[in-house]
Amino acid sequence: MFAAVSGSSAATCATIGKITLPELKKRGYPEGITIGTLAGAGTLGLLIPPSIIMIVYGVAAEVSIAKLFIAGVLPGIMLATLFMGWIVVWALLNPDAVPAATEKTSLSQKLYASRHLIPVVLLIALVLGSIYAGVATATEAAALGVVGSLLLAAAQRSLSWATFRDSLLGATRLYCMIALILAGSAFLTLAMGYMGLPRHLAEWIASLGLGQFGLLFGLMIFFIILGCFLDGISMVVLTIAVIQPTIVAAGVDLIWFGIFLVVVVEMAQITPPVGFNLFVIQGMTGKQLPWIARTALPAFLLMMAAVGLLYAFPAIITWLPQHMVG
Repeated sequence: MFAAVSGSSAATCATIGKITLPELKKRGYPEGITIGTLAGAGTLGLLIPPSIIMIVYGVAAEVSIAKLFIAGVLPGIMLATLFMGWIVVWALLNPDAVPAATEKTSLSQKLYASRHLIPVVLLIALVLGSIYAGVATATEAAALGVVGSLLLAAAQRSLSWATFRDSLLGATRLYCMIALILAGSAFLTLAMGYMGLPRHLAEWIASLGLGQFGLLFGLMIFFIILGCFLDGISMVVLTIAVIQPTIVAAGVDLIWFGIFLVVVVEMAQITPPVGFNLFVIQGMTGKQLPWIARTALPAFLLMMAAVGLLYAFPAIITWLPQHMVG
């Protein structure tokens, strides 16, 4: 849910980690499972719309950002379900490691405790619903989200000139960063076009005689290795201009490939030595990077399973965009 508000994997991991890790430790949960699940679930910031990396991919690949946002909903829910399923299995296999419940709450108490969260959920539904219904484009839905956020902040009496100014400056810095990245991507595309690198790479891959499965599997391994040394946005910027002609020639839908790419980039967020989420968690916990990577291994394997499901059942990605109104 926080990923649907944030759009950044690192921000999701850091914010939720600051809230949950001390509380779970106080309640007696093992650090291995709490840190490992945080590392995996924190990557959902890339997949759950709105997502910065989807915007970068959409512009670079010249596909609809609104359709990318909607396409990420079902895969994001599927991946979150896989993570929760793993926690259930772990709890059943390790009943002694799960602390006993200290209190019981009724449904009315839960709803009352969620009173500050429900408006945020409604705001998420407004933004995504307006895109899906064809009422608003991705840009117009973003404006709806900004207005709704300001109204919520005013209603909760947390809106001040200082917070408004900081939010405005933060959004401006983020937009400038994305604009510079996209400008660099356009220049890189032009340069590679003159060099003929995409054509030569496409010809080389075509000469290998790989089928669609072999091509996607090879690209998954390539992106996982690349993610050990680069952050997600850089991976997309540096590679999409080169591999897009090959993907199109293989008959792969670019919307489907965009979500596939985001899930693979999520996997790279928890692979050492440069897994971005691993560094975020290390900064919060002080644990060694190899230990954090080991605790995140189940999440990594679940993401690999998710990629297999997306390949076997492509409608998980394509069904919602195909049924968008407008």
